[in-house]
Amino acid sequence: MPTPNLPATGADLIAAKLHQAGCRFAFGIPGGEVLALMGALETAGIGFHLVKHENAGGFMAEGVWHAQARSGLNVPGVLLATLGPGAANAINVVANAWQDRVPLIFLTGCVPADDAETYTHQVFDHQQLLRPVVKASFRAAPGALSVMMDKAIRIALEGQPGPVHIDVPISVAEGAAGEPVTGPAPRLRPSQMRALGPELDAARQLFSAASRPLAIAGVDAVNEDAGAAITDFCRTFGVPLVTSYKAKGLLDETDPLSLGGAGLSPRADALLLPLVRQSDCILLLGYDPIEMRINWRNPWAADAPVIEIASVPRNHGMHAVRHLLGGGVAPVLADLAAGLEPGTTWPGREPAAVRRQLDALFAVTETGFGPATVFATLRKVLPDTTVATADSGAHRILVSQMWRTGLSRGMLQSSALCTMACALPLGIGHALADPSRPVVVFTGDAGLEMGLGELATLRDLGLPVLVCVLVDESLALIELKQRANQRANVGVDFGGTDFPAVARAMGGHGVWIDDAETLAAEAQAALARTGFTLLACRIGRRAYDGKF
Repeated sequence: MPTPNLPATGADLIAAKLHQAGCRFAFGIPGGEVLALMGALETAGIGFHLVKHENAGGFMAEGVWHAQARSGLNVPGVLLATLGPGAANAINVVANAWQDRVPLIFLTGCVPADDAETYTHQVFDHQQLLRPVVKASFRAAPGALSVMMDKAIRIALEGQPGPVHIDVPISVAEGAAGEPVTGPAPRLRPSQMRALGPELDAARQLFSAASRPLAIAGVDAVNEDAGAAITDFCRTFGVPLVTSYKAKGLLDETDPLSLGGAGLSPRADALLLPLVRQSDCILLLGYDPIEMRINWRNPWAADAPVIEIASVPRNHGMHAVRHLLGGGVAPVLADLAAGLEPGTTWPGREPAAVRRQLDALFAVTETGFGPATVFATLRKVLPDTTVATADSGAHRILVSQMWRTGLSRGMLQSSALCTMACALPLGIGHALADPSRPVVVFTGDAGLEMGLGELATLRDLGLPVLVCVLVDESLALIELKQRANQRANVGVDFGGTDFPAVARAMGGHGVWIDDAETLAAEAQAALARTGFTLLACRIGRRAYDGKF
């Protein structure tokens, strides 16, 4: 008989440690090599959810993480895959977690080392394949499972979060655990890290003398839950804020100090970058330029007055800084501001002028029915508490500029890897973990087709997610680039899919949308529906020309 605190099997111990860390959801596709792990997760109180592709399962795990983190529970997502093709299928989402700073425990099954010497069916080195895109990779071994899990969870969450891989041999998963579940290992949190000494003093002197301060915040500030601290700092000292797309909502985007998201739109950059260069104190608050495109490489002079707050070393080479303050965004901002009196900033009101220009630039000016009308209509109809997700493509750039949110993690997307087919599973995961908030998924038709099977997952989970698909029968962003470079139209156009019919076949409500009035009515009805709604908005080809 198992003794108290002594799990029966290795799989039970692994599951118990994940539950101890706060994990309550897992996603994946089973195979014979992970049946013990899958059963142990369920027994431990971690619900296992079947998906149609491992890639989607990883994005659902990320969606769960965002929902839980907003409520104060910072635990890694869990993705489970069988050996061989299961592990290979997940490479994209693991790479996304690595670049987008998402804590993910990726469990894979494998055959024992002695069997691998003579049995080769579906067998290859998972660890060698995954090591370039994970923070760490472990191979589970008897007698060291508890300490391995402590290390894996701590590595996934500390510093910049990321994926950690654990390869679990069948013999370890099904064999006796042989060790107890120990207490969780302590973790170093950014809120415990402060900047001290001459560098802080010099930064305080620079900031206190500034009359045109400007802040740029990014994914690390989101992961440190620094929104409240940033909001208080910006409002107290009159500091306008630019964010990366993933950091939208750290400061309510209806606030006059908010200049919205940046990083992909050349039209927005043409207004924002000159303003940044006018600043006499640029504050980088948890800003990781991995989210930004080439316009943000060396966006200011090497000797520019830049103060960076970062809880991890910065080795990207994308820009220079004058003062680097190592520590968490919230505590270091408090130290930077301590004892300083607010003064008048930007006497020429240049940020307010830029905000007005941005509003005009991304206002609905199209005739007929187009993507800007879609985004403006849904923003007006859907509650302020709505969480939006956006797939990669032309629509993402425009909606990221137009969609204003007051929620940290209020707009979820793949902003570093920029991979397709992420929006639907991100929305599913968030809605599963936080049913109290409406979720709207923005995707192009190609992105939806790439992960179309997850509509069945949405049906099975019974979640009232609103899926807005922009239908133009083209890879619009790539087609636009082809034309800009005077290249032939190759490999970007495709035939039409009857998405409403697919939605109905998958158990949801689907309808074609050709005007703003129908869109508003259908979106309103979706809020009262118990199942999912798919709104197929026909926008026509080249609808994004001149939009961003």
